[in-house]
Amino acid sequence: MMTKGTVKGIVSNLVTVEADGPVLQNEICHILTGNTRLMAEVIKINGNNAYVQVYESTRGLKVGEAAEFSGHMLEVTLGPGMLSRNYDGLQNDLDKMEGTFLRRGEYTFPLDEQKKWNFRPLAHAGDTVKAGSWLGETEENAQPHKIMAPFALDGSYTVTHIAGAGEYTVRDTIAVLTDAAGNDINVCMMQQWPVRRAITAYREKPRPFRLLETGVRIIDTFNPVTEGGTGFIPGPFGTGKTVLQHAISKQAEADIVIIAACGERANEVVEIFAEFPHLEDSRTGRKLMERTIIIANTSNMPVAAREASVYTAMTIGEYYRSMGLKVLLMADSTSRWAQALREMSNRLEELPGPDAFPMDLSAIISNFYGRAGYVVLDNGCTGSITFIGTVSPAGGNLKEPVTENTKKVARCFFALEQDRADKKRYPAVNPIDSYSKYLEYPEFQEYIAQRIAPDWTEKVNELKTRMQRGKEIAEQINILGDDGVPVDYHITFWKSELIDFVLLQQDAFDKTDAVTSIERQQYMLELVIRICRTEFTFNTFAEVMDHFKKRINICKQMNYSEFGSERFKTFEKEVV
Repeated sequence: MMTKGTVKGIVSNLVTVEADGPVLQNEICHILTGNTRLMAEVIKINGNNAYVQVYESTRGLKVGEAAEFSGHMLEVTLGPGMLSRNYDGLQNDLDKMEGTFLRRGEYTFPLDEQKKWNFRPLAHAGDTVKAGSWLGETEENAQPHKIMAPFALDGSYTVTHIAGAGEYTVRDTIAVLTDAAGNDINVCMMQQWPVRRAITAYREKPRPFRLLETGVRIIDTFNPVTEGGTGFIPGPFGTGKTVLQHAISKQAEADIVIIAACGERANEVVEIFAEFPHLEDSRTGRKLMERTIIIANTSNMPVAAREASVYTAMTIGEYYRSMGLKVLLMADSTSRWAQALREMSNRLEELPGPDAFPMDLSAIISNFYGRAGYVVLDNGCTGSITFIGTVSPAGGNLKEPVTENTKKVARCFFALEQDRADKKRYPAVNPIDSYSKYLEYPEFQEYIAQRIAPDWTEKVNELKTRMQRGKEIAEQINILGDDGVPVDYHITFWKSELIDFVLLQQDAFDKTDAVTSIERQQYMLELVIRICRTEFTFNTFAEVMDHFKKRINICKQMNYSEFGSERFKTFEKEVV
């Protein structure tokens, strides 16, 4: 029997409902106001009172209005037809909604119920399957899409019927599974799953070790991220967090790209909607949007919807990972997600932590980042979710709670620096403060040694040391003046500048330099190392500056020319 309730109190989006029966934590509740059904989530239970956070505006809501509890948590609908869609945090299809602004109480189904998909069976009658087993396959935007046994299955089931090859809608039954007790379960192409529970339909979850190529030199060469790895990009306003995320999503070696715009300004969300449909996918020759899902919640949307959006994105990513695909999930920004958590915690009058964030903020961030990863499925295939989020610390303070707690769990740290952005040195990632813990993993070192070069890690560490030394000398030059330090100091400083201009800086508007293959990165690294290891003799700092400026310009022109072309070879002779 459905539990019902009555509204007893309203504080903005937090509504107190007196329930007449049992209520679950995180259960979905619908509040009936006039002809509108407002969707809400139970976030606290105290006796007969359930505190629900409404996903919509509560303007006009009155005490005494009726409520109904659904008996299930917030769920997403998973199935073919999600690629190239624009969703909000509750998985409403934004393209089906008319007008510029979302109307309160309006919800849409996330899939196309009328479209027929060309189904091909992979399982056979009599096969034993369990949660996540592949039953069949269809094609979605030229991408293989596996139809899987429901993730909610417990134990082993027998396939008693499997549909033949043909065209079916997402609601048509394509298989019948029978448990040990003889109970039948009809399976269609779609299924539902609660967003706050991780999908664990895999055999094991080893430590990630494969390099995820992004085409961005300061990431691939200096601070690499792995397939199934985690990273975050903190930085003050205007340093290029969103632009760097867009570059990674366009260029990374991933099968599926999911972009979660959590609490972003409307102009940035519109930029995503306007830009991505026109981007060419260099991997497939088609449009990038065909393998992209956008989940958008702007900063003016209710706090509960903003908080739910990242969970919706992660659950969809886990669904595609269970197909054996490589998923890249970008969240912008996790700071707005944490601010939504803080707002909800404050309304519940919970004991505040640092900067009024929830006391369990560290555990929440850790649990969420832990859902990403590299997995081995039950059939031996592998899949991965690589998660990279941005953090927008107030005033660029990297010691604030969200940045500090994210640092504990994310393996890669790409610190954007205001000073580099002001100097137009993009990407404005600080090469000294940033790091990748994957460089320390023996599995990753072994993979890099086989994939690129045995001494790759040692050379990267050498360049980082030279950058650190160059920074120290730059501070001395600023204090003492050009004539106040030895010529050898100027040589060391300009070697660090060579590394910065040739390897770290990248022109996103140049067709050749925007994306750098790992082979090209290896060549440029070797070339820069060779120059840095050369012993020079100069009499004045002006000679040092003139010499290195010339080589920097030649190397930058090499970055803008096709790798291996005659023009490239000419530059190579000049610089050596």
